Formats: sequence, C-alpha cells, structure tokens
Amino acid sequence: MTGQPVYIVDGTRTPFLKARGKPGPFTPVDLAVQCGRPLLARQPIPDDAIDLVILGCVNVIADEMNPARVAALRLGLPTDTVAFTTQINCGSGMQSIDTAYRYIRDGSHDVILAGGAEALSHSPLVLRDAAVEWYAGLARAEGPVAMAKHMKGLRPDFFKPVIGLERGLTDPITELDMGQTAEVLAHRFGITREDADAYAVESHHRLARAQRDGRLDGEVEPAFDRDGGVHDHDDGVRPDSDAAALGKLKPVFEKPYGKVTAGNASQITDGASWTLLASEAAVERYGLTPIARIADSDWAALDPSIMGLGPVLSATPVAQRNGLGVHDIDLWEINEAFAAQVLSCLSAWDDEAFCREVLGLDHAFGRIDRGKLNVDGGAISLGHPVGTSGNRIVLHLANAMKRHGASRGIATECIGGGQGGAMLLEAA
Repeated sequence: MTGQPVYIVDGTRTPFLKARGKPGPFTPVDLAVQCGRPLLARQPIPDDAIDLVILGCVNVIADEMNPARVAALRLGLPTDTVAFTTQINCGSGMQSIDTAYRYIRDGSHDVILAGGAEALSHSPLVLRDAAVEWYAGLARAEGPVAMAKHMKGLRPDFFKPVIGLERGLTDPITELDMGQTAEVLAHRFGITREDADAYAVESHHRLARAQRDGRLDGEVEPAFDRDGGVHDHDDGVRPDSDAAALGKLKPVFEKPYGKVTAGNASQITDGASWTLLASEAAVERYGLTPIARIADSDWAALDPSIMGLGPVLSATPVAQRNGLGVHDIDLWEINEAFAAQVLSCLSAWDDEAFCREVLGLDHAFGRIDRGKLNVDGGAISLGHPVGTSGNRIVLHLANAMKRHGASRGIATECIGGGQGGAMLLEAA
C-alpha cells in the first residue's frame, strides 16, 4: 500500500466483565477512561501531540452522546482535540483503528488514539410502540376529563418493556437473530454440536493459560469501580470447562437440534480497549517503540443471513493483495462470535468449490492451523463487548506477534448486518 508507514506503538484494555442481569459498574466512557489513563500516563509524548481520538461504540447511552469526545475530555486531553465515534456493529473498534491508519498513512495526522468501548449491561429497556403512542396521547390530553378518558386505554403490557439488546442482536432485514445466522452456517458446512463445544472448551482453556502465565500483563489494566471494587481479570472464563458440561446445555436459537448454545457462543460483556497509532515521523520524534506495523486492511459485505462468513470475504483479499497464502500468516485472530461461525469460516477457506465460486480463487485458500488461531482464547471465553472487540483483537494480535516473534498476522471479524473487516499486521 502506498503512503507513509503506520505503527501501533501501544495499547491497553480493561478486563472484560460479564453482564449479570443488571447494569454493570461502568458505562462505556467509564471503561474507556479506566484503561485510557494508564496508557496515556506512560507515553513520552505531550497530550497536545494526539491529533485525533476515535472510539467505536454501538450501544451509546443517553448521558454519553459522542462517547469519544466525552472520553477524550475526561482523559484530560486538550479541549481542541477533535474526537468522534464510529458505529459499524461488531467492527466498530477495528473501524476506529482503520480510520486512524488511513489518516496517518495519507499524511494528514501523526498520532491518533483509536479505541472501542461497550457496556452491554447498560443496554436500554424500550417501550413498545403502542405504549409510546398511549403516553404521547396522555401528554396531549387537556384537562382532567380528557386525561381520565385516555386512562381507559391503559393496558398491562404497556409496563412490559422490550429488551433493547435483544432487538439489537436481531437483523432487521432477515429478522434472524445473530445466533440463527450461525445455525445457518453450521448447517451449510456440517459443523456438529460436538465440534462447537470442543472449540468453546479450547477457548476457555487458552484464556485461562494466558491469564495464569501472565501473557495479558500490560495489555489488561485493572478497573476500579465507585465502590472501591477492583476488577483485574476477564471474569467470564471457565478454566474447568469441559465437553461433558457443555453438552448438557440446550440449544438457544433452534430447538431442539440446533448447534448454538450459551456455552459455545460469545458472552454478553462490558469492556473497552485503546490503541495508540503513530507515523514514522512521530515514532522518531518522541522515541516511541512500535509493537507492530499496519500493512493493509479491507472490508466486505454479504447476505446478512450468513454474516458469519465476513472474515472469509474480508481477509482473503488482504492476503491476496499482499501475495500471501494461508501458510504465510503466522497468527490469526478471528473474533469468536460463535464457535460454529468460526469453524464455518475455517471450512469455507478449505472448501475448493466455495473458494472458486465465491472468492474467485483457482483452488482452496487452505485450512488455518488451529495452533495459530486465537492462541490466547477469544470472545467465547473473554466476552464480546460489540464496539470493543475489533479493537481488542488487533491489539492482542500485535502483542502476540511480538511475544512469538511472528512476522505477519491477520485480525478479522464478522459484523452483524452482513459485513466483515480484516487487518494485516507486520512485525515493526
């Protein structure tokens, strides 16, 4: 790709905290500030050197409109620092990095703070349309008689709200829940329940090992809530997870024979992540030490009912453009929306007919070595704060590449609504 080199020089994230049926201790901006402060505090650059702040966030809460700007000011950045929020569902956190990458590559910016923040536990409860109309009519009623007449139309179900997150995870075009789209792929590629459960177990075990061995030290910063509580690790991990236990769970979306359960799907979670990107000139000026270079990126779109194949359609062109085959990529991060979805992507890449008919290749792209994929676990064990995950996988890929001495890595994700994003990193 033309333009000046763009580096990821640092990054942090909060622990990912599992939603437990009530609002968690942090809003999206709270989370962004919690991991943003230690990140900025350790940088050898002045605050006014940050040209722009970009934050991915899908479920923006009413008190934090344009959370990027709110977070930037709470982080103490100068008031003249421009900040904006991106929203492309599951790709929002990666979109923030991609937008920053293109600004720096094209020479208009030198240092950009790009992140993602999401607090799914704070997703709103929404009134039904009929209830909204009734309340609107009540507000228009003039005088006690009119109000009394209007009260006759009150129905008990007006007090039963719609769960906003449930609607948000349902595609408005196909009316399929995201889990149902994973079921479509499982059927198409012959993914069994046992396959999905085994993948989920592996995700939990890999994250547990990463936590135990200190592989996330420096990447995950503790978060402190207003009651003095300390949150210092991803709390959705189940180190003792096994296939027998997962096998007892019932399918959620396609009963009784579906493949997707609560145990082999990503968790509903709160969390934030930041990456700091810099130009080559800024790296030299401030004495920064890059952890990876962004080499390329791509976005793709497809039928929303098979949105889980987004990684295949976005990552393959990136590899092809750079003359790379499956064996040239040392590490992969594929966001684990659902085990069946990730396994379907692996099968699609290894399916000669699919690669020929859909990707335009002469042969199968090839099977990704599972030893190179999500080496420290993924969203099934970590959780999937929607606006954050794309940022986390890029940050973790950069750190894992440095730890493994890897030359190249690809981070990619499926995106609700039928899209996909991918980013190629190279050793700095």
